[in-house]
Amino acid sequence: MITFADLHTHTTASDGQYTPSELAALAKTRGLDVLAVTDHDTIAGVDAAAAAGARLGLRVIRGVELSAKEYPNFHILGYGFRPDAPALSSLCEKLRAGRDDRKYRILSFLQEKGISLSLEEVEELAGGEVIARPHFARALVRRGYVSSNREAFDRYLDSEEFRQRVGRFKADARTCIEVIKAAGGWVSLAHPCQLQLPEEALDAMVRRLRGWGLDAIECDYPTYTPAERSFYRQLTVKYQLRRTGGSDFHGEKVKPQIHLAALPLELGWLLEPEGSAAAPAQ
Repeated sequence: MITFADLHTHTTASDGQYTPSELAALAKTRGLDVLAVTDHDTIAGVDAAAAAGARLGLRVIRGVELSAKEYPNFHILGYGFRPDAPALSSLCEKLRAGRDDRKYRILSFLQEKGISLSLEEVEELAGGEVIARPHFARALVRRGYVSSNREAFDRYLDSEEFRQRVGRFKADARTCIEVIKAAGGWVSLAHPCQLQLPEEALDAMVRRLRGWGLDAIECDYPTYTPAERSFYRQLTVKYQLRRTGGSDFHGEKVKPQIHLAALPLELGWLLEPEGSAAAPAQ
């Protein structure tokens, strides 16, 4: 069953521009059949998005994007888990607390670089939700220290020095997968291009992840090259995995170049009742 969907989006519950209800309304106007809300390390916005989707006639899938510690930008997407997911909720709370504590270290790091920012102005941009790096990036742009969010990340917020000095709690990939599976969810590897691994190393990683319960790979993503997309599809065939796709939409103020997508995806497996994902491969 081909469905027009975007399975990788963010709201104000993490570092997106739109509230969960606003994002659902936007998805409806863009002609989507299915939207997955996959906020970073939190499921706080999924219920509001689902309720808004129900009013609009839009199918909203409960989702999350968990940060794994083995590599920078190593993200695990979870879909369709049960509302009562204590292990997942507990992990998200630990991750949220780590992000909340990190805001002070980010501020200190930037001040050492001669950048004058107050936590209050960053909190204003965050709209009272969890404060994350994109909020700091927007503050840097507004103050004129950089010309774009991308420059803020390249120069400060995702530099090698930043990663070494301004850490936060992250779980390992196996734990991320297992808590999603324990909640009856499906698991997809997000944007593998960002891991910057050679093909052989990525192949070996996918094999390990498959053994822990990986169900899918994100095979459609805005920045993929044709060669990357082809290789990820080959991996899904080799390891008998599903294919997901998404825009990684945060909103025009956060990622101006990224728009909400309406990708034609085969999603019969994902649109089963929540909490009905298959058991991990043995």
